[in-house]
Amino acid sequence: MRPNIDISHTLGGRVKDYAEANDLDLSEAYAEVLEAGLEALETQEQQ
Repeated sequence: MRPNIDISHTLGGRVKDYAEANDLDLSEAYAEVLEAGLEALETQEQQ
């Protein structure tokens, strides 16, 4: 379940485009994008 967050239409559109390009539903796309972003942030913190 996604939290109710306020994001720009541009950002939401990018996630929707990602979902369509990778044959995912929108929930799966949000989960993948968030996981990848968190992993990238954690990697930056370790450097």
